[in-house]
Amino acid sequence: MPTAIAVTGADLVLPPADPGTPQAAVLPPPETRPLDASLADMQQLLARYGHVVVVCPTAAPAAVEHRLRAVRALLESDRIALVRTDLPPLGAAVLVRQLRQLAGCDFSPGVLASAARLLAHYIYAGAVLGSVSRLDRVPVSLGSHLKGWLPGAHFAVLAGPTPQIVRLGSGSGGEAPAGPEFATELLLARGQLQTDWPTTTLVPRWRIPGPVHEVPLPASSPAWWGTGKLVEFAAYLPDLHVLHQLVSSVRRETCHWCGMELIGDRCGFCAAPLPPAAPPPPDPGTRALGPGPRAGGYGPGAVGPPGAHTLGPGAGGAAGARALGPGAGPARAALP
Repeated sequence: MPTAIAVTGADLVLPPADPGTPQAAVLPPPETRPLDASLADMQQLLARYGHVVVVCPTAAPAAVEHRLRAVRALLESDRIALVRTDLPPLGAAVLVRQLRQLAGCDFSPGVLASAARLLAHYIYAGAVLGSVSRLDRVPVSLGSHLKGWLPGAHFAVLAGPTPQIVRLGSGSGGEAPAGPEFATELLLARGQLQTDWPTTTLVPRWRIPGPVHEVPLPASSPAWWGTGKLVEFAAYLPDLHVLHQLVSSVRRETCHWCGMELIGDRCGFCAAPLPPAAPPPPDPGTRALGPGPRAGGYGPGAVGPPGAHTLGPGAGGAAGARALGPGAGPARAALP
């Protein structure tokens, strides 16, 4: 039985990538649904699927998150995961579709919920904007803000995985934000801005093969980007085999708090962080060279009893974890 993927808005549901992609359950906004009805909706999902992973953008109204937390608390259920994402609307919809694809595979609910942070790192989400004067979700310099008031100014803005901004103009030529170093497909959603820059410049610069797919602009995109004059885009991994291999390559752990399986450094269901890795035990057959503590006492400069280890910068914990990347082997990893 696949884990249910639920979303907080219909804009987060893209057409299925293939006939085997499960559908997503759309949770109505709290202002249109009383609390008891929301409880009944979630109970039905739990009864049918066993576990529910709810994707809620951080840009969603606070009332949406409050309703979800109230439902989970009143049901006293540990089978509901609340996944927050900072991706812009189109990128968040791509993330939801990838989770839907993986929900039909053999991943446990815990791995599926914690995989959202990993997958978001491989989604290049941005937009071409007519102005950045009201853009407050991506770092923008003062100079770019001032240029955003100039008539005819266009900007290519990348929100993630690394924020970037490029001013487009007659002299920009093929200039574009740094793109992915792996094969992707491109999804477009056109707003009120009339430009072919994504297809004429971005596609060849990012070496995107195949056709460019277009979908309607999400209703929340103008508010997220600060303007309705935009063309939103997202480059992503489309192949289910690659997504499956990416998630499978990360070492799985067991949450010490709720017992769910997870990948990365944080549980997707209870949000408990993974405990720091214990330092390796000392080798009893190895002796330190040079002056050291005398038998039965502490020598000059000794900071602890014999056999004690001083942890240096980056020892243990997420700071010493391997960064995730394509083809990462089984290892504990700190998700970006």
